[in-house]
Amino acid sequence: MKNQKIVIIGGSSGIGLETAKQVISLGAEVVIASRSEDKLHKAKEMLGPRAAAYVLDTTDEQQVKSFFEQVGKYDHLVISAAETSGGSFLQLETVQARKLFESKFWGPYYAAKYGAPKLSAQGSITLFSGVVAYKPMIGSSALGAVNAAVSNLGQTLALELAPIRVNIVSPGIIDTPSRSKMPENTRNQFYATVADKLPVKRVGHPEDVAQGVLYLIHNHFVTGTVLHVDGGHTLT
Repeated sequence: MKNQKIVIIGGSSGIGLETAKQVISLGAEVVIASRSEDKLHKAKEMLGPRAAAYVLDTTDEQQVKSFFEQVGKYDHLVISAAETSGGSFLQLETVQARKLFESKFWGPYYAAKYGAPKLSAQGSITLFSGVVAYKPMIGSSALGAVNAAVSNLGQTLALELAPIRVNIVSPGIIDTPSRSKMPENTRNQFYATVADKLPVKRVGHPEDVAQGVLYLIHNHFVTGTVLHVDGGHTLT
């Protein structure tokens, strides 16, 4: 990855930030983008001079278009940014379900649309789906549907954008800051319950998923693949 330019949308925290750390350690230049200026500032300080940071709301199509015009030519695109939410199908407000699709489907859609023309011919796009697309769970009707939509989008783009490679990462339950709003005891109990059911007997960490992203970037013979990084969750 030496001297390659990697764009990571959602690179200011969690899986995206860990991916940025790992590609920088391999010699890449990184462009991170997210909505939070504060998180971007902290991430930029952590990542050092090989990282550039941009404030970006991926639900705004014009912002996404302008962002890639500023970035210019680059080598790989990783889109890990998205909101997640859930709730009973009959209780969940429709506006929340629509907001989920705006963030987790239309955001990556815009990024792929405006980012692909700037990619090198040997480049790649990595999208993020999730375990509930493949293992239905009560309270995840909207999230499961949007994750499935992202996976299908990625596989279709692998054909349409070839020779650019397009792959999808489908994480399981990962211990990231996205669950920091949960009370600590509740969060720990949730992780313990999930871990007990998994073949690997633990929940995932950002490093686990970042290693999957690196594999998809590195392997030039992989495209249209959904890589499950879920500790065997889909088997249980």
